[in-house]
Amino acid sequence: MRFILAVSAIALATAPASAQTVASPKVPTPVAAPAVVPISKPSVRRVRVKRPISPSVARVATANRAATQEPQAQGFVNAVQVFPFADGAIYQVYTAPGAVTDIALQPGESLVAVAAGDTVRWVIGDTTSGSGTEKRTHILVKPFASGLATNLVITTDRRSYHLQLTATSRTAMAALSWTYPADQLIALRRAAEQAAAAAPVSEGLSVDSLHFNYTISGDQAAWRPLRAFDDGRQTFVEFPASIAVGEAPPFFIIGAGGEAELANYRVRGRFYVVDRIFDVAELRLGTRKQQIVRISRIAEGGASRKGKRS
Repeated sequence: MRFILAVSAIALATAPASAQTVASPKVPTPVAAPAVVPISKPSVRRVRVKRPISPSVARVATANRAATQEPQAQGFVNAVQVFPFADGAIYQVYTAPGAVTDIALQPGESLVAVAAGDTVRWVIGDTTSGSGTEKRTHILVKPFASGLATNLVITTDRRSYHLQLTATSRTAMAALSWTYPADQLIALRRAAEQAAAAAPVSEGLSVDSLHFNYTISGDQAAWRPLRAFDDGRQTFVEFPASIAVGEAPPFFIIGAGGEAELANYRVRGRFYVVDRIFDVAELRLGTRKQQIVRISRIAEGGASRKGKRS
């Protein structure tokens, strides 16, 4: 029995490895880890909240846009843009780095001050040309870089100029100036007044035919006539030079019954020209405290014909 067990043990020991049954150790089955899902942060969209524009600010912006005068093709005289001047207008001026733009004022106009919103990135100076009554002031402007903008205010002894300066990359206005319609209108009016003053009071008036037999009485008003005369057809009432700057009194003819009738007359310089001969007339001015000056014609016998005041 022992022999059989020994043989069996030897047989097992000498048996090839492939014939042996080896029990492999149990390896624990790996457990799959739970999938990790990344948590994404919620996207935040930044929205700019537009603040409501103040009505006052909107009105200012609208007024500035409406008042801005842009350069016009028909306004150029060679390379000079000529604007018609108007109080309160804003004149757009285009400049460029490396170029000087000339702003020419009216001849005879004296510069008082120049102010700019940005004096760091703009070169601003002034010079003059001509002499005497033709002496002219020039404001010279130049930006340091393109894309700049500022405003410019020029004050003189005659007016104020408001300009908007814009710097482009290459294009610059060589020069700009103004015409002055208001001054031209005043000059035309003065010329017309001077021509009227130099013209005769009446065409074909002969000194030999004039009659100066008139008396002037009444209030010592500033406009009281100096004298009156006629040529047998028309009556002329001469006033002092101050009548041109004061209020002129209306002219009434006094009838035989003392009634006052507003006369037809025309004004030539400092003369009233009445297309008739009258005996008594009155100049009246005012309501509460009326000033009255009477003009009476002296009859051939030497006594004036006096009408009754109405």
